[in-house]
Amino acid sequence: MAAVVNAEKCTACGTCADACPMSAITMEDVAVVDADACVSCGACTGDCPNEAIEVE
Repeated sequence: MAAVVNAEKCTACGTCADACPMSAITMEDVAVVDADACVSCGACTGDCPNEAIEVE
């Protein structure tokens, strides 16, 4: 299952996008995860300073 972004917590800082080894996260008003590219590795979750992204 792909990473999920909590839009209420996300500040679009880009930390998760930088951490993603698959380049599956892009920044718009909030982080957006490409579910087809995401391999659910969790690299993004540990780096988010706002705990706004998680892998379900």
